[in-house]
Amino acid sequence: MRILGIETSCDETAAAIIEGESENKKIKLISNIIVSSLPFHSKTGGIIPETAAREQIKYIIPVINEAIEQCSNLPAGRQGLTIDDIDAIAVTVGPGLIGSLLVGVETAKTLSYIYKIPIIPVNHLFGHIYANWIMDNGKWKMENILFPAIALVVSGGHTDLVLIENHQKIKWLGGTRDDAAGEAFDKIGRLLNLSYPGGPSIEKAAKAGNPKTFRFPRPLIDSSDFDFSFSGLKTAVLREVAKLDKIDSKTVADISLAVQEAIVDVLIYKTLKAAQKYKVKSILLGGGVAANQKLRNELKLKIENSPASTSEAGRAKLKIPFFVPEKWLCTDNAAMIASAAFYNYKPVPWNKITANPELYFD
Repeated sequence: MRILGIETSCDETAAAIIEGESENKKIKLISNIIVSSLPFHSKTGGIIPETAAREQIKYIIPVINEAIEQCSNLPAGRQGLTIDDIDAIAVTVGPGLIGSLLVGVETAKTLSYIYKIPIIPVNHLFGHIYANWIMDNGKWKMENILFPAIALVVSGGHTDLVLIENHQKIKWLGGTRDDAAGEAFDKIGRLLNLSYPGGPSIEKAAKAGNPKTFRFPRPLIDSSDFDFSFSGLKTAVLREVAKLDKIDSKTVADISLAVQEAIVDVLIYKTLKAAQKYKVKSILLGGGVAANQKLRNELKLKIENSPASTSEAGRAKLKIPFFVPEKWLCTDNAAMIASAAFYNYKPVPWNKITANPELYFD
């Protein structure tokens, strides 16, 4: 089965094709095209919804055409595909910016109607989780992903923990009460006059930071639930910056390191707490912030050295397999949308599909 994925929830215009094997449930990526309007938003320090949607209108058809025509990993002699080779269309219906979502949704519906191709609406948040099932350097990681699993989805707009009992049963455990982790990175980056997006800029600056100079609060780290909160951290940084006479590159590096450590500490603590409580067999990471190398390294290290349960400190270790997509699959892309559709194949009539910017975990 070949699925064309379409993703336009924010500022990217993306199309990808995955090829899935129904018998063993393996998938491989045969094309992945992404066009971003980030250069426009970098100038303003954030995404301007109207600008993003206008750029997507210009690029959506060329991007889809390129994804279909410039495929790799095809049988010998095949040079690209045609629309007739597509068995299904998967499209992000939410959450996201309404103008951007409409570009992808209406395009997908039109293709579905004209070419009589089944269409599967996909929750963007599920997409980030299912990026973990895409072939990694020619190897099938998914064979080792066992259920139940805990997934941490952490991005610019969301920070959520979910329990995956199977592909059809995903339970939301907790999420952010205010700012998402990625949003905190972006806003704090702006405070420090770093380039947008703030996450990569803070990560880069943090490499030269001194861990002893600043320490910021770890919001809700001791709460009994699995919720997150990062607005207080943003305020703490704002107050610290206001005290300073000047902010030189060393101060920026020190603050960046302290911010990164605070966010990473909370994300890891809550994830391990959920893994211990639900006795999971896999831990998955997804979302744009999952590209942060500090988070990837620290979570892997803590999984290897944490007790299997809160009552077994110093004895049995978690020893849970940890999965995280390649960095280029962490940020928004259409491959993850097609992957989510393959493992949750539920076609819907094209005229029943609508964009929903407020879509969340059911």
